[in-house]
Amino acid sequence: MIAIKELTKLYYSISEVSKMFELSNSTLRYWESEFSVLKPKKNRHGERAYTKKDIAVISNIFTLVKQRGFTIEGAKKEIANTKKQSPAFDKEKLVKKLVDVKSKMEKLLSGLDSGTDSE
Repeated sequence: MIAIKELTKLYYSISEVSKMFELSNSTLRYWESEFSVLKPKKNRHGERAYTKKDIAVISNIFTLVKQRGFTIEGAKKEIANTKKQSPAFDKEKLVKKLVDVKSKMEKLLSGLDSGTDSE
């Protein structure tokens, strides 16, 4: 199985993802119908395009169902419980937002500093 950090493309096809996890395409389509958290984008031809986030969700489902022996229903409950316990946020988005806020604050501070020198 591939580490999520090693993924380099923006989108992966269903066949690429099925090879990563050694699953059939039909298993991935079935999981998509069973797990509401798994929603890959589809192009106008209906072909699935999996993002890193989708692949992380599949990795979680794979771990629960294939490695830990959960049933589909049990995996759904486990995912729901985990979702309730941890706040849902995108770390990359958060870091980007914080960097943006820091930059704006530095500009404001710089403006204040230059304004007090001219008085």
